[in-house]
Amino acid sequence: MEADRPAGSVPAGPVATAVPGPPVPVGPAGGSGGPPVPVGPAASTGRAPAVPRTARRSAPGTALAVLPGAALAAAPSRTVPASPVAGVIIERVNEPRRRMTGKERREQLIQVSRTLFAEKGFDGTSVEEIAASAHVSKPVVYEHFGGKEGVYAVVVDREMQKLLSMVTEALSASHALVKLERAALALLAYVEENSEGFRILVRDSHAASGTGTFASLINDIASQVEDVMVAEFAGRGYDPKLAPMYAQMLVGMVALTGQWWLDVRTPSREEVAAHLVNLSWNGLTGLDPRPRLTATSREAERRRPVAPRPTDKELREREKARERELKELERIREREQREAEKLAREQEKARQRELREREKARERELKEQERLLREQEKARERELRELEKIRLREARAAEREAARLAKAAGREAEQEASRSRE
Repeated sequence: MEADRPAGSVPAGPVATAVPGPPVPVGPAGGSGGPPVPVGPAASTGRAPAVPRTARRSAPGTALAVLPGAALAAAPSRTVPASPVAGVIIERVNEPRRRMTGKERREQLIQVSRTLFAEKGFDGTSVEEIAASAHVSKPVVYEHFGGKEGVYAVVVDREMQKLLSMVTEALSASHALVKLERAALALLAYVEENSEGFRILVRDSHAASGTGTFASLINDIASQVEDVMVAEFAGRGYDPKLAPMYAQMLVGMVALTGQWWLDVRTPSREEVAAHLVNLSWNGLTGLDPRPRLTATSREAERRRPVAPRPTDKELREREKARERELKELERIREREQREAEKLAREQEKARQRELREREKARERELKEQERLLREQEKARERELRELEKIRLREARAAEREAARLAKAAGREAEQEASRSRE
């Protein structure tokens, strides 16, 4: 599946930096709540707490603020103002990668598949290659298109609509010669600007493309040209019933020339279009209303052996073979679909396991931090008790010293009094 980060996860990499300063008390959630935790060399216990993976000490003798994983994951992606006492800056360096929307992912898969189909054809392209080129897993392709056939049909349909719209716009001109010129230029412009799409259309189309084959594309364009030629034939005294055949001839000539020009690209587009129009327009201008083959060609045609037509049995066998092939393709597609669904389930289970393990790791980390807090609190309490004992001992010693001094002063006073009496 896509490389999405689960909610609550902590991005890898350094996310905290520190500058020299006195130790900073940090609570269990990285704030003021909870008992303070001395961090740094000034800790009274002399034992440095465990530093999580999300924090790093910049140099010996510096103060470092530590955030638990959950608090760090919930922190906004910004720089925290420096503390006026400690000068500590906590910053999240690695921003989470933005996840594609369904529409964006579908468009990406279409563009990647378009390039692969143009380069290798339908049969030479696999779902694995499409997924690898888009940096996703196979189930993502199946989720959006149901398989290779689905994305191929979308690519072919897009290219057909693009070319048909260009040719239809060209045929909207008023004069027949201008229509022919603009149609030829439109086809050559499509070939020049959409080379990958034209390569897909002129390849041997797969059955999965449905009506999206080059032959059906030629038929669609020829049907539009036919309407133009019917009117021209009627005006010139030709049989309008022949217009569909002449439309196929004319469109086929232009299309095959475009297919040849796809690789050679010379001469220029305008020059090729001018030659196409020269041949077709001048040929139509001098059209014979009742064309006939020469006597030599008719005689040769009569002498040519006629190929035997297939029998009904052979036709049925061919039809059965084709049905078997389609069934086999359907079984392969269903098998691939089951494998993709199984893979998706396994990946989902693995993701759930990973989430549970991360949650357990976070819980262990929090428990460890709580344990450290308790130990540090106990150590602080022991230190306070020890300091209190020392203070009491010093107070008692001071009292004893004061009593001794008082006694000594009393004795000196008595001695002074006795000397005075003598």
